[in-house]
Amino acid sequence: MSKTLVSIALWALGGWLLGAWLGPATGWAFFALGLLLMVLISGLQLSRIARWVSAIDEPPPPSVGPWDEILAPIYRKLKQNRLDLQDRARNFHRALLAAEALPDGALTLAPDKSLQWCNQMAAGHLGLDLDRDRGHSILNIVRAPEFARYADQDTWDRPLILHLERGGLARTLSLHLAPYGVGQFLMVTRDITQIERLENTRKDFVANVSHEMRTPLTVLSGFVETLQDMPGDALTDEQRRHYLDLMAQQAHNMQALVADLLTLSSLESTPNREGAPVLVTALVRTALAQAQALSAGQHTFDVRLDETLRILGQDTELASAVGNLLTNAVRYTPAGGAITVLWESTPDGGAAYRVRDTGIGIEPADIPRLTERFFRVDRGRSRATGGTGLGLAIAKHVAMRHEATLDIRSTPGKGSVFSILFPAARVCRPDDLLRAPAQPSSPAQAA
Repeated sequence: MSKTLVSIALWALGGWLLGAWLGPATGWAFFALGLLLMVLISGLQLSRIARWVSAIDEPPPPSVGPWDEILAPIYRKLKQNRLDLQDRARNFHRALLAAEALPDGALTLAPDKSLQWCNQMAAGHLGLDLDRDRGHSILNIVRAPEFARYADQDTWDRPLILHLERGGLARTLSLHLAPYGVGQFLMVTRDITQIERLENTRKDFVANVSHEMRTPLTVLSGFVETLQDMPGDALTDEQRRHYLDLMAQQAHNMQALVADLLTLSSLESTPNREGAPVLVTALVRTALAQAQALSAGQHTFDVRLDETLRILGQDTELASAVGNLLTNAVRYTPAGGAITVLWESTPDGGAAYRVRDTGIGIEPADIPRLTERFFRVDRGRSRATGGTGLGLAIAKHVAMRHEATLDIRSTPGKGSVFSILFPAARVCRPDDLLRAPAQPSSPAQAA
């Protein structure tokens, strides 16, 4: 503006000087012409400024006279504001991406507890659709009386455990409300279905172990008390041997249970190892000898083994799975039944260990539970033959550690087929053999 005033003053001074030199009329004519030219130039500059305002993100036009000093700081300020907004937008986008990547669900609620935003995890937990549910009260979305009571509190010291069912699937969620900002609320959701299931499994496991140990301990303590209370000459040698045999049998059952528990613990706690080529036929023959001893001639065995087929893995773990499937077949096959043992290649280049029996069979509803710890189809038969209820659980864990699957097919009254199916990547061809694995040195290794 100061430059504009100086320009007007110079034009006025020039007109006065011309008037003094050329005469008043000519001087004032030049003065008017100068002012008109000055107005035209200012109009052109203002027109260029107006065009710039319509596209204000571009740099201001050059050479707009006295407006340069005004437009330059305006443009610098606008540019800085634009950069700040872009930086904030990037930060906001990164925050949204981080919120979407959270393993837990997150929701923001308005002061009236209406939904403002949620990440995909929270949408999956609660069945939300942000476009549809935005602005609706969370109390109308999550319709549960316990949640309504929880949300109406003034403070939330601990999360709410909420059991929901959507699409026929039961789910357990942990919900935690917390105030933030000005009257707003943040709700964090966490799916604890698996954690709750594992906790129930742990409780069942402790209860089952206690129950399984109680029976032999009760028998042992009863015989010990009987022997302590009776005079030394009150029992015949035959009675004493009978009592000691029963006590030894119960002690053996407890040892077998502890051994299987330790095996399961080892399988679950130790990392997978690649292992070495294992001659599975040697493991099968060792397990077969134990199964035939358990059978005591009551069953017929048909054994068909591929001598060239080896598996990359851990021989002691595989021996445990091989033995458990065989002894399981013996326990659940009545006297006179037949047991078939196969070790063969599969069409996809893998390998399969199969045990087929003509036993009592399994109801379809029981098959999914067979690998649960201590689950027995016939508890009386399993206990009578010394079963711990952990054999199939061990076999499943061994299969998983060797990238294999445990497949169970059964028809009630006709028998069952238990198969461990190994992928082609685990099969060792004769040309790939690096060394022959050691055969288990004792029956305990294959137990």
